Amino acid sequence: MSSTHDVTFPNETFDLAGQLHLPGGFDRSSTYPAIVISTPGSSVKEQIGANYGRALADRGYIALAFDPGFQGQSGGQPRDLEDPAARVDDIRFAVDHLTTLEHVDNRRIGALGICAGGGYAVGATMTDHRIKALGTVVPVNVGRAFRQADTSSKGSAVAMIQAVGDQRTASAAGEDVDRNVWIPDTEAQAAAFGITDVDTLEAVRFYRTPRGYHENSTNRRHHTSDAMMLGYDAFHLVEELLTQPLQVIVGGRLGTTFSYADGLALWEKAPNAKGFHVVDGAGHYEMYDEPNYVDEAVDTLDAFYAEFLTT
Repeated sequence: MSSTHDVTFPNETFDLAGQLHLPGGFDRSSTYPAIVISTPGSSVKEQIGANYGRALADRGYIALAFDPGFQGQSGGQPRDLEDPAARVDDIRFAVDHLTTLEHVDNRRIGALGICAGGGYAVGATMTDHRIKALGTVVPVNVGRAFRQADTSSKGSAVAMIQAVGDQRTASAAGEDVDRNVWIPDTEAQAAAFGITDVDTLEAVRFYRTPRGYHENSTNRRHHTSDAMMLGYDAFHLVEELLTQPLQVIVGGRLGTTFSYADGLALWEKAPNAKGFHVVDGAGHYEMYDEPNYVDEAVDTLDAFYAEFLTT
């Protein structure tokens, strides 16, 4: 049976907190293939990353899930910042850490990105070819998602950017500026807002109820994050730089996260795409923790990594 160990490793300015998932019967005299896991926006390592990390370790991989900088137990100020460039760079630092472990085969390091982490993992894999194979599960281009989201309260993506500027000005003047919420804090709050969208309600049921709740996942986003995400394209230069093998896994139930469409767009752009797997009946958030769906995804990833993480 696999085991989980808390670790820390540095980036250039502070430490990142991670969990290293080791295969059952782990033998320190042997070397193993390793997977760095890039988790969804707002999540922490104990949530989706742990579900996939344990499942991969059960299949013989070392898996490293970690809290992004500024979030969870990792360092960094301001808290709750979601900076796409920093998220991508954190993956590179995670790879750095894996290469220092004597039981990791540096020739067999792969990446797994989930939801927004899928887009971030694309960026890291394009620009760090120590990553030999990339798997994604319900990948989301978070820039596309924010530009496409219902912005009726502010009018448009451009208006949202202007609002961020106003918030920055207020903060610079010493005013307290509230952090933005990712999703409603409770199902009751969602109902009060008149939210009926299945995917939004599923997100609330995962992140904000005992099903997937973790105290280190704050559901808050520093106000400067929004402009960074609105100006971000996770799939820029894929055609030129993503030369490593790619496996895309999506849920078969289409929804308002548009992860199926993003996964297909990534698949069509990537010059070395190897597999596009649809988990029939699965919604986006069910791919986070529904055992049958997670097992199907990880079995698909296992076959992919076994073929392409070779010496």
